[in-house]
Amino acid sequence: MMATGSTRDVPALRLERGFAAPRQRVFRAWTDPAEIGRWFAPTDQHTTRVIALDVRLGGRYRIEMVSPSGNVHTVVGTFREVRPPERLVFTWTWEGKDMGETLVTLDFHDRDGATDLVLTHERFPTPELRDEHGTGWAGCLNRLAALVAV
Repeated sequence: MMATGSTRDVPALRLERGFAAPRQRVFRAWTDPAEIGRWFAPTDQHTTRVIALDVRLGGRYRIEMVSPSGNVHTVVGTFREVRPPERLVFTWTWEGKDMGETLVTLDFHDRDGATDLVLTHERFPTPELRDEHGTGWAGCLNRLAALVAV
């Protein structure tokens, strides 16, 4: 298990993104298994399998991202806060990787029928892991933008 004190020195990852879709639509893309399967991966070459998605306080999720080479990357976690269509907070743990449990907070802001999303991912043990996740999240958000704009 990783030392909890090590995560205090690493600033959180914070991404802000606007979407040309209503807040309810963007929120649904994060909470509907069929929708997540269409966008939740860093590139179009990855595929996503939603094994479990119980979007409620204390509910768990399990998502597999399959790389073009066939490697399976599995992320699991528990929902800590669910306030449709305003906010989602969930833990984030990669199975088989020694980075500990991190925390993701999504704030959905209505902007005259469009949505501003603020994604905060914190508790990383190293700046390098934070930056790798920043690249992955950027790819996911690009794919999400294409999905909800349709």
